[in-house]
Amino acid sequence: MFGSAIQAVQQGVHMIHNELLNNPHAIETVVLSVITFASSAQQISLLSTVEDFKPPTLKAEGNTALGAALTLLDQAIEREVKRNAEGRKGDYRPIVFLLTDGAPTDEWKTPAAKLKSRAGIKVNSIVAIGCGPSVNMATLKEITNDVIRMTETSPDSIKQFFKWVSASIQRTSQKMVAKADDTNLDAVPLPSVLKWDKTDSGS
Repeated sequence: MFGSAIQAVQQGVHMIHNELLNNPHAIETVVLSVITFASSAQQISLLSTVEDFKPPTLKAEGNTALGAALTLLDQAIEREVKRNAEGRKGDYRPIVFLLTDGAPTDEWKTPAAKLKSRAGIKVNSIVAIGCGPSVNMATLKEITNDVIRMTETSPDSIKQFFKWVSASIQRTSQKMVAKADDTNLDAVPLPSVLKWDKTDSGS
């Protein structure tokens, strides 16, 4: 993403952070991290509580190092997500939002398979969002069943997407505090600029 699109993503991250700061359930249960991937993958924000999280500065670059990002994500989960221990409650299983507007430029199938089958702390869900006309939706469907299509990457579309992410996180945090089983992200309706493009798990 370039220009106004990457600026809208930057603003979206700030919006999510501000809304979570005003939600007591989110402050209690949510931790945040940001991984970017272009020519390489970088974890530009370590896993932090809502109160400690500092929205990073995002930069647009070429290439789409998706495989490197998935590897880095797997390593970050292993290193940073707290497990249950005597006298200490661990973190909830991670929810991953994967936002991309291109096709992978590195090998991604092996790290994707490793992430999905990882031992220890499992990923709760991966929601992949394919943005614009150049994204490879087939690749995203091999990574997760939860795929969203964003046909245009206007600032308004991206803003609406981040509003949905924020609402989904807040709903999930409330359900976790209540120890409810209903933590499905699709319980929050998508805005009209987005569309679920799910793979049939029975096929």
